[in-house]
Amino acid sequence: MRLVLASASPRRLDLLARIGVTPDAVVPADIDERVPKGELPREHALRLAREKAAAVAAKEPNALVLAADTVVAVGRRILPKVEDEATLRACMKLLSGRRHRVLTGVALALPGHGIRERLVETTIAMKRLSGEEIDYYASHGEWRGKAGGYALQGYGEVYVRHIAGSYSNVVGLPLAETRVLLNSAGYPIA
Repeated sequence: MRLVLASASPRRLDLLARIGVTPDAVVPADIDERVPKGELPREHALRLAREKAAAVAAKEPNALVLAADTVVAVGRRILPKVEDEATLRACMKLLSGRRHRVLTGVALALPGHGIRERLVETTIAMKRLSGEEIDYYASHGEWRGKAGGYALQGYGEVYVRHIAGSYSNVVGLPLAETRVLLNSAGYPIA
């Protein structure tokens, strides 16, 4: 059976390769990712993953369609995907010295059988950041397009004091849960 990845994220492709999976196609979903008023982080991550899977499944009705969405949350507040340095600095100041959650909704659309989904949550404690540390991180630019503005797999790792949960979840795709979803759908993974 064909597998389509509904994501433009190169990190998700790299993560899938770690479990021996190479999608037959990559078709990014074009959906509205704004957060409706009152939507909580868990609901948001799952809804976006589900909507991405459904949007691409409508174009690829005979394929398994895998989609995911990763959200960084401080309490009930969902941090944005950071595109500019001012937003990065605001996010880093908010995360400094605090615990936060990284939630990834994973959805798998099965032809004729609806959508299966999972939600994975990882808790991270970030050290208190000085202005110089934020300047240093900002200078690298790896934060651009990242939820919450940092990459655990990059320079952002040096600011993490504690992580409880799935590392791959924080990078963008929880591998253990994704593997279970694909196996349960009959997609062969060694």
